[in-house]
Amino acid sequence: MLDTGPLQDAYRALLDAAATVASADNPSPAPPDGEWNADEILAHVSLVSAATIAAVAGIAAGANTTYDNRIALDAWTIRHTIAHAGGNAGLRDRIRGQAAALCALAGSAVLSDAELGTLVPARLLSNDTLMVDQPMPLRDIVTGLAEAELPGHTEQLLALLPERAMTEATR
Repeated sequence: MLDTGPLQDAYRALLDAAATVASADNPSPAPPDGEWNADEILAHVSLVSAATIAAVAGIAAGANTTYDNRIALDAWTIRHTIAHAGGNAGLRDRIRGQAAALCALAGSAVLSDAELGTLVPARLLSNDTLMVDQPMPLRDIVTGLAEAELPGHTEQLLALLPERAMTEATR
């Protein structure tokens, strides 16, 4: 069984950061050139979360599965996700539900240790750079979400805060 405590903590930190940004004086601060705004970050996280849930559910169902984050980087898909979720608050609700679902699936007796070790063909991109193009254990996909993906987007959200942006600009 996988300890989902770090994953729960990472989702909680992301959602807290998103709520902080949403309640800031400027609820839609402009991101630096080439970066996403808060809604785009949340839509991306929602899409990555959905892909992770799909991979976990696929392994639990005994199906062959893959993990590919390219759809979560597509501008049209991100805009579409924002619209369907109803904006920032809807995206936060969606991510909260996805976090609960993923933690329930990955942390329960649904998956054996052998299933968590299943190699899943993975293709992961970041900023147009290929990061992974090889099979990864399902466990590593889930823990990578907790250890890198979510904390990175939490920092990205916090960087949108006006006082944080000013502090970083003066460094």
